[in-house]
Amino acid sequence: MVLKSISSRPAQLGTHWLIDLDDCEQLPTQASRLQDIMEHAARLVGATILSSSFHEFQPMGLSGVVVIGESHLAVHTWPEHRAACVDLFTCSPTMDAAPGVEYLQQIFAAGAVSTRQYRRGEAPVT
Repeated sequence: MVLKSISSRPAQLGTHWLIDLDDCEQLPTQASRLQDIMEHAARLVGATILSSSFHEFQPMGLSGVVVIGESHLAVHTWPEHRAACVDLFTCSPTMDAAPGVEYLQQIFAAGAVSTRQYRRGEAPVT
């Protein structure tokens, strides 16, 4: 089956931010605490929270996702490397990741942060 293209497709379908936080001095050790932090970050970027799921690994490390009406906010921590990786994908053209990134940098006491932004689903040029 071939789906027909909708002629009013936007120039891009979404924006994907990849955030690496290094030299973190205060990574949470409990999934419930990380969930609270990530849900607060979602609110700071203006996201609509739909659900969340977080998991504790043994002997250490946490992962989780906040499903948002605009797509998702995910996180993975490596306490043994003092690092966390976060990704925010949104179809909202107005969402700004900066307030959430600044909050995570502060709450994790990250010494270094790298942020990359990608345009996803760009319409092909014809």
